[in-house]
Amino acid sequence: FAKGYGMRELGKPSPVDERTLFAIGSSSKAFTAATVAMLVDEGKLKWDDPATKYLPSLQLYDPYATRELTVRDLLSHRVGLERGDLLWYASPYDRSEVLRRIRYLKPSSSMRSRFGYQNVMFLAAGQIIPSITGKDWDDFTRERIFVPLGMTATGTSIKTLANSNDVAVPHSKFDDKVEPIAWRNIDNIAPAGSINSNVVDMAQWVRLQLGGGKYQDKQLISSAAIKEMHASQTIIPLEGAMARLYPEAHFLNYGLGWFLSDYRGRKLVEHGGAIDGMRALVAMMPEEKMGVVILTNLGGTTLPMPLAYRIFDAYLGAQPRDWSADMLKTIKTLQEQGKAAALKAESERVKGTSPSLALEKYAGEYQNEMYGDSKIVFENGKLTAQFGPNYTGDLEHWHYDVFRITWRDRTQGKGFVSFRLNRQGKVEMMNIENIADFTRAPEKKPETANK
Repeated sequence: FAKGYGMRELGKPSPVDERTLFAIGSSSKAFTAATVAMLVDEGKLKWDDPATKYLPSLQLYDPYATRELTVRDLLSHRVGLERGDLLWYASPYDRSEVLRRIRYLKPSSSMRSRFGYQNVMFLAAGQIIPSITGKDWDDFTRERIFVPLGMTATGTSIKTLANSNDVAVPHSKFDDKVEPIAWRNIDNIAPAGSINSNVVDMAQWVRLQLGGGKYQDKQLISSAAIKEMHASQTIIPLEGAMARLYPEAHFLNYGLGWFLSDYRGRKLVEHGGAIDGMRALVAMMPEEKMGVVILTNLGGTTLPMPLAYRIFDAYLGAQPRDWSADMLKTIKTLQEQGKAAALKAESERVKGTSPSLALEKYAGEYQNEMYGDSKIVFENGKLTAQFGPNYTGDLEHWHYDVFRITWRDRTQGKGFVSFRLNRQGKVEMMNIENIADFTRAPEKKPETANK
């Protein structure tokens, strides 16, 4: 049943086929859970061992959370941290440095009190592999999963894409126009989402899951470990966006690398994935021995989940539901909400105000323990922000000491940057909205020659 639809790149003739490679994004998380499960099977660790037993340098903001953190916690989105994705996304930090800096990420809730999606904890889980085996997560995953399953085209980095001439191009939508964009290298968070694959290879992964860890008469993972990964660990409230994604569900939980819910009276085990210009879904009904893999090369598309529902409906002979119409209605509602939010922001803008200082007074270096340095540059009468090596944005005065920032990487959109002055009338703090506060660095005194 493997088949490709559409084109690898908009406007070019190369079609997608069943062996075209796509990014699977966070669908990679189940692979990381599986590598840990293999070590559990071998008696080299336990699910409830302290994470610091294998990662002694790992620290969270809260010492109690550091002490109590288990391997199971790393894989079940319940540590209580905010996402902090810009610590790794388009950042200059490697895996070790990302993990070192996670100690500065403040908790958003108490530990194990609620679901909170967290990519860096899956990186931590992946880093357990080399601490025990001496092999990095990439090599271990390839040797213990890809090779035995015959997933010959699958890799853990965009660097491996150079070996194939059948690769989908990512696309994003800008002002209602779809355009191709570059692949995003996320090697520094690989265990959370860097795998690239095709539907033929991914079908073998689904067979392993549905077979209770057995593939072609070889037990790669114990059935007990598969059962544990498919068992509920963290409750997810069915409200807001989750209610829209799971309209038929009576419950929604997270296992170890998998989302768990019910659909038409059957247990549903699935995980989506999204990275720049790509979206994926792996969804299974273990009771029916059925799985669906959907890989797409349009960022932000809502296609995978309703399409999977449509396929499950057909297989089960269930009363059909117009999932396309339902999702279109949801999309329109979200678009209207987005427009309303933009209008609200515009209506709250205070006209006729000016910055407290001359623009050049905002220029300088700003520091944040977790994210590193940021810089505001004054040039040709305008301000620009430089956040890490890959983020540059143009600032336009909004009101008072608030500026609208337009990131030059169009996939990042727009936002707001605000400045706070101290009682001496000098800038002491910069806030990049939805990212972090940055403290103004002390001005460097000019060097003078010794007399």
